[in-house]
Amino acid sequence: MLVVMRHGAAETEIQAVIEEIEDMGYEARPMPGKQRTTVGLMGNDGRVDSARIQGLPGVSEVIPVTKAYKQVSREWRDADTIVELKNGIQFGGTEVPIIAGPCGVESEEQILDSAIQLKNMGASLLRGGAFKPRTSPYSWQGLGLEGLKMLTKAKEETGLAIVTEALDPDGVDLVAEYADIVQVGARNMQNYPLLRRAGKCGKPILLKRGLSATLTELLLAAEYLLAEGNNDVILCERGVRSFDPHTRNLLDLTAIPMVKSLSHLPIIADPSHGTGVRDKVIPMARAAVAAGADGLIIEVHPDPPRALSDGAQSLYPNQFGELMDQIRVIANAIGRSVK
Repeated sequence: MLVVMRHGAAETEIQAVIEEIEDMGYEARPMPGKQRTTVGLMGNDGRVDSARIQGLPGVSEVIPVTKAYKQVSREWRDADTIVELKNGIQFGGTEVPIIAGPCGVESEEQILDSAIQLKNMGASLLRGGAFKPRTSPYSWQGLGLEGLKMLTKAKEETGLAIVTEALDPDGVDLVAEYADIVQVGARNMQNYPLLRRAGKCGKPILLKRGLSATLTELLLAAEYLLAEGNNDVILCERGVRSFDPHTRNLLDLTAIPMVKSLSHLPIIADPSHGTGVRDKVIPMARAAVAAGADGLIIEVHPDPPRALSDGAQSLYPNQFGELMDQIRVIANAIGRSVK
C-alpha cells in the first residue's frame, strides 16, 4: 500500500502517518519527492484496512499496490530510477553505458590489455569474472581474490568502473570491496540468502535474469534487494532456455519494454550470453539498444580462441569497435547517447 501525502504536507503530518503504520504492526518507508511525499507500507501479504490512514491530516489518497513485487513496481514509483555510480555513469537516463571485458580474469596482462583497448573504444565499465560459476566442477573457476586485485589495477590504469560477480553470501562483502557494481548471475537469481546479503552491501547490484525465469520471478528477486534497503538495482536480460539449439539461449528482447512498463528499475541486455555465438552478438546488441535497453554488457577478449571460458561468444577487440560505431547511430536515432 502507498500513502500519497498532499502537496506541502507538514513533517508532523508525515510523521503521524508513519507512526500509525508502525502502530498497525507494519514498516513505514517515507519517500520524499519533488512535489509531494509518499509513504510505503511494508510487510503486509494481505489486505490492510486503509480507513485508519485515509482520514489522517495531510493524506491525499491511499493506493493499493496489486503486484506481488511492491517497491520494484511502477505502482510504487512511477518515475524511472537512475542508478548513478561515483564517477557519474548513469543507468536509466538518456545515456546507454557499455560494460565490456572478458568472461574471466585470466592474468594481469590479459585484463590490462583488455581494459586499455576497451576504454579507447568507448566502454564505460569493465567486466571480468574473478569467481566463475561453471556448469562442470572441472571447468576453470577463476582466480578469486587475485582476480579482484587485477581488476583493481586495471581500474587504476584506465579509470573504468568494475563489474564482477559474487557467488555466495560470504563472498558479497569481499567483492563489494573491489567492485563498483556487484553482479548476481543468472544461476543465483533466486539464491535468496545471497540476494539479502547483496541488498545490504552498499553497492549497486546488477541482477541477471535466471535461465528459465519469468519476468515476475526476476522482479520478485529484485524485490529482495530493495527490501533490504538497496534501491540501486540494474536488471539484465541475458537470454532464457529455448528448445532451439542454434543459439546458446534465446535473447528475449520483449523483456526490455515489458520490464519498463512493469518496473521503474533500469534494464540492460547481455547479447553475449543471450546468443552464445560471436557473429550474432553485434546484431542483437543493435536490436537491444533499439528496444530501449539502458545499457549493454558485452564479452570481449584479446584472443577469443585462447579464452579460458566463453571464447565462442567473445568479440575480438576490432569487432567491439564496430559495435560501438553502430550502436551510437541507433542510440542517437531514439534520443539517447553512447559516450
